[in-house]
Amino acid sequence: MRFPRTAAALAALAMFATACSGARGGDGGTTTSPTSLSWAACGGGYECAKLTVPLDYAEPDGEKIEISVNRLPATGKRLGSILINPGGPGASGVEYARNARSVLSDAVREKFDVVGFDPRGVGGSSPVRCLSSKELDDYTGLDGSPDSPEEVTALEEGARHYVAGCQARSGGLLPYVGTANAARDMDRLRAALGDERLTYLGKSYGTQLGAVYADLFPKRVRALVLDGAVDPALTPLEMNLTQARGFEVALDAFLENCLTTPDCPFHGTVASAREQITELLKRADRQPLTNRTDSREIGESWTVLGLATPLYERRAWPVLRRALTDAQRGDGTALLRLADLLINRGRNGEYANQTEANTAINCVDATFPRSSAEFAAAARTSLKDAPLFGPYIMWGTLPCAYWPVKPVPREKIDAPGAAPILVVGTERDPATPYEWAKALAKELSSGVLVDFDGDGHTAYRSGSACVDRIVDDYLINLAVPEDGVRCPKID
Repeated sequence: MRFPRTAAALAALAMFATACSGARGGDGGTTTSPTSLSWAACGGGYECAKLTVPLDYAEPDGEKIEISVNRLPATGKRLGSILINPGGPGASGVEYARNARSVLSDAVREKFDVVGFDPRGVGGSSPVRCLSSKELDDYTGLDGSPDSPEEVTALEEGARHYVAGCQARSGGLLPYVGTANAARDMDRLRAALGDERLTYLGKSYGTQLGAVYADLFPKRVRALVLDGAVDPALTPLEMNLTQARGFEVALDAFLENCLTTPDCPFHGTVASAREQITELLKRADRQPLTNRTDSREIGESWTVLGLATPLYERRAWPVLRRALTDAQRGDGTALLRLADLLINRGRNGEYANQTEANTAINCVDATFPRSSAEFAAAARTSLKDAPLFGPYIMWGTLPCAYWPVKPVPREKIDAPGAAPILVVGTERDPATPYEWAKALAKELSSGVLVDFDGDGHTAYRSGSACVDRIVDDYLINLAVPEDGVRCPKID
């Protein structure tokens, strides 16, 4: 898969680091009268419920599915609800809401019930399933940057097996898991909560979900914060390439910092450190690194995933230094543990359905090439600007070439008539490059850009008092900052 566009792993990554150190229309025309929610206590001060929605909004009286929802009540005088989504696609919003006390400021939680939900196809909401955990291990471990015909064939066969598993286990759901339907579900949820207009914090892919919502229901927008923005105007291969470039920029920022520390496993310049990482990946490709955790072979793909994971979170850079020190000595165990965090694989070897939902939603949301030759050409082209991450990310979306469901892309997302929408971009964000935020802010008719001179994935509640102040004032008081306001770098 393409590296996840998700903030969901950041909380776990931060703890790990600490421990180690459809149709357009004015109002969408899809929401009927509010559906009631029956809340029940589910631990930690949270309440949980199920929202019933149509599987197919073209047949609203047909088959129904249930959306898992939870909420943490406001601590003070309540203004309404704030829905949150961590992205992916495929990450659980219910689990993300369990971290509400760190995801949102005290000031916001005082005024709003925090509401998490698993989008359709994700987690507790009719999850897409494709493969067993062992099969997912095998597929993830395939050489994601093939350099021989045999390795290309292995990737093609693996992708076809993966897609066949999705069709066999979840075929009836696959046509309906796209972002537009998830946005319609979100409007049903807004109505069921009793809010006239939507207040929302979406991170990473969650920005795409928020933008599509605003496009479908512009008059129902109260305040949307889109942090770590996705540019929906890009083709899938363009998105792959810009994301790969984003990881290259983030890696350079990490290496520049690493070379100033006494425990850095590299020496010399950023360019020479890159060469050393390139050689590490070549060694892992020839001979898997040692694995002290389980029976998986830590080849190049697992190594790349482990390398990418801490680039999402600057606070995890010390963990990456130690993991790369071990890897230079032949031990890939720490990198493997980092990779597992990113793809939501538990210590027991079981996967959440993040990977499968990620594929299913991406493949139905956009039109991908239908031959592996086009992916191969794109991978070769990516070597110029993204030599470490480009081929891996390009080949990562190969299952969409064989996807059994016709895609339903949205031609344009501009949300005409919506209230001001805050789009937040981090200048050295690896997973959602800053240029995407600039583009989305321009594409939305009421987009307002907030620029953070920072590292890591997403900006709000990541250490910038400037970003936090702007977002909080907007969410609570509807105070709209000057377009293009820039928050300074933090040490």
